[in-house]
Amino acid sequence: MAGIRLVHLSDIHVGRQYFSEELGEKVIHQVNQMKPSCVILSGDLTDDGYYHEYVEAKHYIDRIETENKVIIPGNHDSRNAGDKLFDELFGTRYPVCTSDGVKIVGVDSTEPDLDDGHIGRIAYPFIKKNLSGEDFKIIVLHHHLIPIPDTGRERNIPVDAGDVLKLIAELKVDLVLCGHKHVPWLWVLNDIIFLYAGTATTLRIKAHIEQSYNYIELEPHKELKIYRISSATGEKRLVYQRQL
Repeated sequence: MAGIRLVHLSDIHVGRQYFSEELGEKVIHQVNQMKPSCVILSGDLTDDGYYHEYVEAKHYIDRIETENKVIIPGNHDSRNAGDKLFDELFGTRYPVCTSDGVKIVGVDSTEPDLDDGHIGRIAYPFIKKNLSGEDFKIIVLHHHLIPIPDTGRERNIPVDAGDVLKLIAELKVDLVLCGHKHVPWLWVLNDIIFLYAGTATTLRIKAHIEQSYNYIELEPHKELKIYRISSATGEKRLVYQRQL
């Protein structure tokens, strides 16, 4: 299939306690073999937002070979003043990438030292400006806008999730990418696909859910395929397909 190839990683949690270096090496090798058009990391790059974790995370992410990367922070990255370190090491928390009819917009949904999500009204004009138009539109958040099964009592939905859902529906956003809960899932609501990534590399998993990440093949105005890839084995499983 010609077109755009996207890798969606999330919740790698680089740190000494839970990060699996073995899985990390496997994921880097797998992703580099795919030669993706863009790699998207939807937050929790570090475990606690400390400087040494940020340095390790940047070294890890720099080894991923792709022309484009869209990287946003997660709630763990915003701990211990880590939000300031994110700006220093990764640049903007509101990245934008446009390629071959696809527009990817990252939005910071974190608050310092809080696990709860909040996009905030200050971000709405940015979202509207960058996700208007006829491109295939993708928005990347760390926090999920719709609850995920098997994740326990819900408490981290962004406080303004309703307003954000209304906004992206009005803009006819095609795909929403999130992380946060370490549980892969997919919802389709009002023709918007909400795709959640599991954790790619951390040992912090629920029950028997394995470490994984998402791979997206997209030919604008023609076809979309979404796969879930096992970090341990590289096995690719089709989880969604749509004619555009």
